[in-house]
Amino acid sequence: MNIVRKDLDQNNAIVTLRIEKADYAEKVDKNLRDFRKKANIPGFRPGMVPAGLVRKMYGKAVMAEEINKLVSENLYSYIRENNMNILGEPLPNETEQKPFDFDTQDDFEFVFDLGIAPEIEVELTKKDKVNYYNITVSDEMIENQVKSYTGRYGKYIQEEVVEEKDMLKGELLEMANGKVNESGIKVQDATLTPAYMKNDTQKALFFGAKKGDVIIFNPSKAFDNETEISSLLKISKDQAKKVDSDFLLKIESITRYHESEINQGLFDKVYGDGVVKSEEEFRTKIKENIQDNLVSDSEFKFSVDAKEMLVAKFSDLSFPDTFLKRWLLSSNQKIKAETLEEDYPKMIADLKWHLIKEKLTKANDLKVETADVEEYAKKIAKAQFAQYGMIGMDDEIIANYAKDMMKKEETLKSLIDKVAEEKVFAVVKETVKLDNKEVSIEEFNKMFEAK
Repeated sequence: MNIVRKDLDQNNAIVTLRIEKADYAEKVDKNLRDFRKKANIPGFRPGMVPAGLVRKMYGKAVMAEEINKLVSENLYSYIRENNMNILGEPLPNETEQKPFDFDTQDDFEFVFDLGIAPEIEVELTKKDKVNYYNITVSDEMIENQVKSYTGRYGKYIQEEVVEEKDMLKGELLEMANGKVNESGIKVQDATLTPAYMKNDTQKALFFGAKKGDVIIFNPSKAFDNETEISSLLKISKDQAKKVDSDFLLKIESITRYHESEINQGLFDKVYGDGVVKSEEEFRTKIKENIQDNLVSDSEFKFSVDAKEMLVAKFSDLSFPDTFLKRWLLSSNQKIKAETLEEDYPKMIADLKWHLIKEKLTKANDLKVETADVEEYAKKIAKAQFAQYGMIGMDDEIIANYAKDMMKKEETLKSLIDKVAEEKVFAVVKETVKLDNKEVSIEEFNKMFEAK
């Protein structure tokens, strides 16, 4: 076999593989002999099929398979041995590749186009500056979190007098001509909350009412859709559309949700028994938790800005654009020619970032260990629990949740990629000059709105 490389420019090359019969004949013969031993052809006993018949029936297919395998193995071996940093996959040359015929040819020539990645050197110094935004924890943010906890850990208490947000329970009876309609709709243990009523006049009928009082109201006026009416009266939506009569409700119970007091019981529910012992410590702990969560936001913004800075440093890099567009269209059916031109600049920016990451990873000998992935998975798990107010979860629960995440192949791959990228950004953060800026959460969020 003979392999010839022709460089067209710094980003494009043509590789030609010339294959002779001697390169594949022995393997083809061996495969045909093996096939003959196993062939089950009508009219012949197993293993007794004439070799000529086997070759006639299957020789071309076996030869094509061996040649394709030979081409693939040798092409990629050549790429590896010559340290060619290719982009995409080799593509058959559209002009120099000649047609071939397995029936008449013994020797073959395969011509491939290769896209070559540009050479880059990533040099970072303190002359490279990236903004780093430290988000201030405001008193309002702390107070909102306190309210969130008092609301989440409150309890329901039975009351005697109705207020707007109370839940009322009682027997609900349809009326007609100012009296209970004995054949009308009856609902035992009906429940309603005046706050959900859209009509202020109907809503006001309930305010100040007491347990045992009788209220007459009109559901079709109180609520503005049949879904709420059907739910209240336990009827279908079609039936609810036809309801326009008054109903009588005898209030049997009044239930009100009371937010938790700020006391030791609340502290223990949020952070565990005895971890926090005063309101001052409680608010301090809340501030620390908010600050920890905001650090991840600051790090994310830094990663966005650092990536933009690095990609901008290599604005003059050249790429095999024609080759890449052809490869993208041939390898991904979801990409359409009419949208490729519009999307291509973003693809090139992502490709530049990929090359930069590779260079920084090799230059700094960065490696992703299993322990790194486990710690990152735990961090993700803690953040997910925190979203639901579950702070201070037991370490074993966090670890088990993280292990479950890592069992999914797609999730594990994503975690590994994130850890690898984090390590790259850590190197960048240590190397460049950070321009620290204090910002409020409102100012920080506006930065993303501008994007």
